[in-house]
Amino acid sequence: MRHVTDVDHAELARALAAVVGPGHVLADDELRAPFQTDWTGRFAGRAALVVRPADGGEVARVLAACHERRIPVVPQGGNTGLVGASVPRGGEVVLSLARLGALGPVDRASGQVEAGAGVTLAALQSHARDAGLDAGVDFASRDSATLGGLVATDAGGTRAVRHGTVRARIAGLEAILADGTVIDRRSGLLKDNAGYALDALIAGSEGTLAVVTRVRWRLVARLPARVAALVPLGGLGEAAALLAVLRPALPSLEAIEFLLDDGLQLVMDHLHLPAPVPERRPAYVLVECAARADPTEELAEALGAAGVQDAVVATDTAERERLWRFREAHTEAISAAGVPHKLDVGVPLERLADFAARVPAAVAEAAPGARTILFGHLGDGNVHVNVLGAPPGDPALDEAVLRLVAACGGTISAEHGVGVAKAAWLHLIRPPGELAAMAAIKAALDPRGILNPGAVLAPGSAAPPR
Repeated sequence: MRHVTDVDHAELARALAAVVGPGHVLADDELRAPFQTDWTGRFAGRAALVVRPADGGEVARVLAACHERRIPVVPQGGNTGLVGASVPRGGEVVLSLARLGALGPVDRASGQVEAGAGVTLAALQSHARDAGLDAGVDFASRDSATLGGLVATDAGGTRAVRHGTVRARIAGLEAILADGTVIDRRSGLLKDNAGYALDALIAGSEGTLAVVTRVRWRLVARLPARVAALVPLGGLGEAAALLAVLRPALPSLEAIEFLLDDGLQLVMDHLHLPAPVPERRPAYVLVECAARADPTEELAEALGAAGVQDAVVATDTAERERLWRFREAHTEAISAAGVPHKLDVGVPLERLADFAARVPAAVAEAAPGARTILFGHLGDGNVHVNVLGAPPGDPALDEAVLRLVAACGGTISAEHGVGVAKAAWLHLIRPPGELAAMAAIKAALDPRGILNPGAVLAPGSAAPPR
């Protein structure tokens, strides 16, 4: 791979403009700026150029041109990533997929729809609901997060407890390898075990193996009857016990989230909202059930069986959205309080309370005076660790928290991805044999190492480019 300082930017711009048109190759500093900093403000870099292809064919030709010249490329969707994998680090070409916005008709018989990588999650949800179905995935950044990015990170969100992560929603995809080779696995067949599942491999690879350009999305039934409840608890230990009762008793369970009182207070202060419960407690669980018929009685019986007496129940849409605001506004409130150091991790449910209790001390040792806010998806043990008041790029903080995660038998990334933020710590949870296998796959599909260099696999862990 060439050093970016060796690149003839004018020649490269002409070559890419011949593919996508001059108006879609951005060289001006001001035009490139929105593509060069991530959503958190923690990760930023300078792009050689930003190129905006219109379809998979143009993506293939752009990649072929960059591959020929050994020029590194960073794919970018809605730029809502939190681990630095979608912004340039040192003069790469940013490949924006925002123009790949085609959205096909819903195939109601198969329960599938084809969508371009630039389609937002909100647009997919609306399109599916108009056909009586749903996307099966949801999270707060739905209006800007795009499907290509969701597939690239195997995103999870609040509905994963029922519908799985994005990989479970993929019925097929189109992706472009580093040299411009097109991989088209969009048959949509439920049963197709002929050879390796390349689409499953590309999902979650964070743009390091291929660039996703089109997805055949597996939809779920639209369930209009919903009820939510916010349950105050004495601590996260009670949360795991509550889930043990609710999961087998609630076939309608669609989401189960947790938040702590300090995070609730931060949201209340940021949005100027009153407390959602009469009496504050150390921890809270937000439950939502969805079914064709009203699941309120089913939820009430399950909560009663768990010994819950003081839950706040919301049966109408406005009240449910009010309760969800306290959970979904965490990210917004945290970012308003400062530039956060974010760590998305997962721990076994039986270790959740222990992990949450030990995180503040681990953070304080690495960054004295820092403030820790935890929240996440109880149903899958996914914890979002947010630290305020610490240097955003402090590796000592990552080291402390991620080693604690590994000691608890967890994972350093549950849904945001490894990116560049956590690549140096992947060895904590993946033994040498697995890392070698990953490096071999990377070298086979991207032999010149141009796709998202430095993401997922730390520099030096992959086979040398050829």
